[in-house]
Formats: sequence, structure tokens, C-alpha cells
Amino acid sequence: MRYLNKYLRNLSPYKVASHKIWDVQEAERPNILKLDWNEATIPPSPLVKKRLAALIEGPEFYYLYPSTYNPDLHQLLAAYTNMPLEHVQYFASSDSLHEYITRVFVSVGDPVLILGPTYDNFRLACESQGARIEYSELSETFIFDASKFEADIRRVCPSLIYICNPNNPTGTFIEVDYIESLLQKFPESLFLIDEAYYEFSGRSAKDLVLQYDNILVTRTLSKAFALANFRMGYLISCKENINNISKVRNPKNFTTFSQEAAIAVLTDVAYMQQYVLAVKEAKQWFINLLNEYPEKLKPFAGEGNFVLIKFRETAVRDRFIEFLESNNILIRNLTHSILLKDCVRITIGTKEQMKYVGSFIQQYFADKYEKVSAV
Repeated sequence: MRYLNKYLRNLSPYKVASHKIWDVQEAERPNILKLDWNEATIPPSPLVKKRLAALIEGPEFYYLYPSTYNPDLHQLLAAYTNMPLEHVQYFASSDSLHEYITRVFVSVGDPVLILGPTYDNFRLACESQGARIEYSELSETFIFDASKFEADIRRVCPSLIYICNPNNPTGTFIEVDYIESLLQKFPESLFLIDEAYYEFSGRSAKDLVLQYDNILVTRTLSKAFALANFRMGYLISCKENINNISKVRNPKNFTTFSQEAAIAVLTDVAYMQQYVLAVKEAKQWFINLLNEYPEKLKPFAGEGNFVLIKFRETAVRDRFIEFLESNNILIRNLTHSILLKDCVRITIGTKEQMKYVGSFIQQYFADKYEKVSAV
């Protein structure tokens, strides 16, 4: 213990949800519908498999470090985001990118303000650097209050402000025009806008980086592009911010496999867009189903590839989770915020997949499994 970084001694770890999909035999995995981590529920573009198959034909790359700069990937990212090359940089996952951001922009004792409840791993990255975490919470019905948020900014005087947009797990979206007003009102604070679910909302703050230097926009290929296992994220910001982060970025940590997979999906954006449309259609169908039980639950649709569901009692929620898991459907139990204590989050897949989930939800409320009304 005496050798441990003092900021880690009392640090609460990020509570990773169960990853039971890897605890079963490979032959059993197709029987499990994994809706707990907001991954895509279909494979990525067929071009991924094609490029990787070609890659392994040249085995000399196995013993070499990956390319530290891939111009094809960089140019595809710039084209996809419609940004100049110098405003975009790729990383081995947005989680890794967030760690770099805290190393570069957060000092010991710095206050960091997080709009919560939200993805908790960023809190961990900041606290491990010795930052002091403060929260500005959404309302109990997950509504954003601009006046409260600005009052919290003035109270905390944060060096860094984290906004997941759309928010995970509530789906709440903060309008881009309002984000711009924050950049103007609080020029001494750096705003990190986590756009992991950008493709599902279709709205982005990325163009603001061309006018302001106090904004970082991070994204991932793990969600809409279905590359979660390849760990690819990227940053959109002003040239100076990207250059500063590049000082500590290890460019050889992004594998050749991941580079090739990223090139493949960015070459076939239409495939991703078709999947996003399918998810949106399935989400609307699923919300309509959930709305048939207003006395039992309340769904919050939001703008991500997921739905937040609030129950009246924690015990009711727990039985719901257990019932679906007993039928090989995994959903997310949310425990890191008091506002989420009676909630679950369900990733939205295809309409066929959500109809399958819906059949079990109907069964759950129709028979002996649930006798207590919620919300």
C-alpha cells in the first residue's frame, strides 16, 4: 500500500457490468442477446472481414510494431467528419483518449465538473490524476436545467467540464447552440463533449472546434460502426490541443488489425447508416411496447442506441433483470448514481431482436413474475 499512488488509495473503481458473454462456451454465445454494453448487435461491414483476411496473408507484420501513422485512416476520418486533417487524431479507444486528456489538461487538485448521471469511467481517469470531482446532476426525470448547470460551473470553477452528448445512460441531448454559449461564457474552462453516440443523434458540436480552443470532441467506432473489440476512438479539436495531446500519445498502441478494420468501416459508411436507421425504427417500436405499461414502468428514449427504464422499486427492477437473464437476455443494471437506483438500460438492436425481447417483457408482466406495479 505504501508504494501506491496516493490518489489511488481510496479510489472507487469503475464498476464494469458483468461480461458473461465471455464466460460461456463459444457455441453458446449465439443463444445470448447481449444488450448491456451498448455495442452494436450485428457484425460490422463485410469489408472488415475482407480486409482482415487479406491482412493475415502477409504474416511478416506480426512481429513488427504497428504503423505509427496511417495516412489512409487519417484521411478517411477527416472526410467522415468533414474536418481538416489537423483537427482530427485517432486513438486506441475513446477511453484511452480520455486518459490522455486528463494527463494533459488536469493537474493535481484541479476541480472537474461532470454532468451526471453519466458514464463513470471518465471520473476514474480524472481521480487517478489527483483531480477533485464535482457533479451537476440532471433532474429526477433526467431533464437538463441550464441555469442550475451554469450556477454549478460558477460554484466549482472547473478546469475541465465533461458532457456526454447524447448522455449515457439517459439519452439526454444538450443543444449545440447552448454548448457554444457555454464556450463563450466560460473561456477558462475546457469542455470535453463525449459524442460516443453521435451517429444515433445525428447532431454534433464538432464544428465549434474551428472557432474555439476550449472544446474537445471525442468519438468512437465501438457503437454504430460495430468495432467495439478493435478499440478505436478519435478526437476532434483545434490543432494546438491535438498537438499537446500527441506529446503523450503512444502512436504504436493502435494495432494493425484495428487500423485495417477502421479503414474498412469508414470506407463503407452506408452500411453503418443503414444499421442506425434500423436501430431507430426498432427503438420506436420498443418504446411503443413499453408505453403499454404506464403503471409499471417509465421509459426514457433519448437519442442513443438504448432506452433507460425506471421502475417504482429497486426490487421490481432486480426481478426484471433476473427474468430476462434467465432467458439469455443481458441488460444493464445501473448502480453508480442514486438517480438511477430503480433503472435499467437496454441497448436497442434490430427490430427482430427487440420483438424477441418484447415477447419476454410481455410474458413478465402477464404472469406470476410481476405483481407489483411500478412508477
